[in-house]
Amino acid sequence: MTDTAAKPGLPARRLSAGDILRDYGILIIIVVLIVALSFASDSFLSARNLLNILNQSAPLFIISCALTLVIIGGGFDLSTGAVFGVAAVSAGWIAVNVDPYLAIVAGPMIGLALGTLNGVIITGFNVHSFLVTLATSLVYRGIAILISDGRLIPVRIEEFSWLGRHRIGMVNVAVIVTFAVMLLMMFILNRTKLGRAIFAVGGNEEAAILSGIRTNLVKIFTFAMSGAAAGLAGVITVSRISMAEPQAGSGLEFEAIAAVILGGTSIMGGAGAVWRSMAGVLLIALIGNGFNILNVNPFYKSLTTGVIIVLAVALAATKPRR
Repeated sequence: MTDTAAKPGLPARRLSAGDILRDYGILIIIVVLIVALSFASDSFLSARNLLNILNQSAPLFIISCALTLVIIGGGFDLSTGAVFGVAAVSAGWIAVNVDPYLAIVAGPMIGLALGTLNGVIITGFNVHSFLVTLATSLVYRGIAILISDGRLIPVRIEEFSWLGRHRIGMVNVAVIVTFAVMLLMMFILNRTKLGRAIFAVGGNEEAAILSGIRTNLVKIFTFAMSGAAAGLAGVITVSRISMAEPQAGSGLEFEAIAAVILGGTSIMGGAGAVWRSMAGVLLIALIGNGFNILNVNPFYKSLTTGVIIVLAVALAATKPRR
């Protein structure tokens, strides 16, 4: 039911300008930014540049989609960057020493296992996800260094690089994979009983337990999806740049969290949407691309992004509870 729909016996609620700004402010900012950059540069609105934005941001899109489930479920995952690194060097090593096709599958599977481990530790020991994933991020980063011996792993294998470099028409395979992940996460969240359980756990865990929801399994599932997404993103990145490094993905977790928050998903859990996180990633990508086109000091990119995130959080905090 939408905000404008009337419940039986109650008058329809009209959306105020403040409601529209809070709910769709991210889309308004994106439209304004696209118009501004279109006037500022003739090359911005070209199909090549727009597809390049999507392709370069594919790993962040994928991670943010799955991270949305974690945050809606009331969790927090600071290990996605480290999982990304483990999956990247593992896939690189397997591609070089075993089989390139196996490496493509192994990356997401390794991420799935590490994400599941996060969920099991969080639920088994009843420790806050912030602390657990902060600790496991350090452990996973150490594992990545051990696997690669702290060195770069060149991966110049055609059978492996197609995932990150090949195109179907004008669209990169990575972009197609990104939209497939987005649709899968949206389906899980909005069209399944599991999705409703994720919202319930994030909104009120005690009430969810009383209603018969197996909250621990729900939490483990969200962290497993986050890990799998980070693993897939790591494989895409390695296949694109033909190089695996143990420090790959450093700081990526903060970009993903920023995108999810910027999109309007509640940091407290229980509310949000995958499309909002995608919009958040797109806004960050547009800011970066616009600053590159205009040849502006990169410092101002971080400053601008940070200010927008603070404003988005402040605006979301004014939303009345219903």
